[in-house]
Amino acid sequence: MRDWARNAYLMMVVAGVVVAGCGRDSRSTPPPAKDSGAVPRTALPTVLLIGTSLTAGYGLDRQDAWSTHVQEKVDSAGLRFRVVNAGVSGETSADAVHRMDWLLSQGVPAVVVVETGANDALRGQPVDSIRANVNAILSRLELLRPRPVVVLAGMEALPNLGRAYGDQFRGIFAAAARAHHAVYLPFLLAGVAGVDTLNQSDGMHPNRRGSMIVADNVWHTLRPILDSLRRGLHAGL
Repeated sequence: MRDWARNAYLMMVVAGVVVAGCGRDSRSTPPPAKDSGAVPRTALPTVLLIGTSLTAGYGLDRQDAWSTHVQEKVDSAGLRFRVVNAGVSGETSADAVHRMDWLLSQGVPAVVVVETGANDALRGQPVDSIRANVNAILSRLELLRPRPVVVLAGMEALPNLGRAYGDQFRGIFAAAARAHHAVYLPFLLAGVAGVDTLNQSDGMHPNRRGSMIVADNVWHTLRPILDSLRRGLHAGL
């Protein structure tokens, strides 16, 4: 993809994250999948997804959100984990910090996928503030026992904010992942950004086909983590 096309798309994507925040889509959270095993779904180790409308699945039916596709992949692989979509449209990194205690009061997840910062960049928030929030989120997760595996997704800033801001913003996520020993997922929308046929009519959020590709992106990172956790869980039985 040409740089100008990718940058233009990123501008629309980040703008759409905040526009979506005007109202939370009741369809954004996938329903619990049917489980044929003896162990109830709610008793399984949790993969918690924290993020914006890009994670929430804004504009999609529940069964078309990428989180649902990831759960399907988990089930097809015979892995005993429950994917919980805690994405909120319009959320900033500060908002995410403020709801961490509530999210974690529901129980300690086995894996946490964090996608945040897009709305901050749209508003031109200081990089230092965003960095502090991202690090606060990861620091909070480090306090959990047993400590979950954390996957941190990076994000791009608007090109009109300038190259320096964009570079500094992009660097937040890789640096935070290194500092907190998190797994780094550079771009959630790889292969989807800028492709008209993979996005909704707003040109900003993945459609069903695009959502499936996003699920593939996440699964590429998540699958080896879950395989490793399964081996550890079995060893502890």
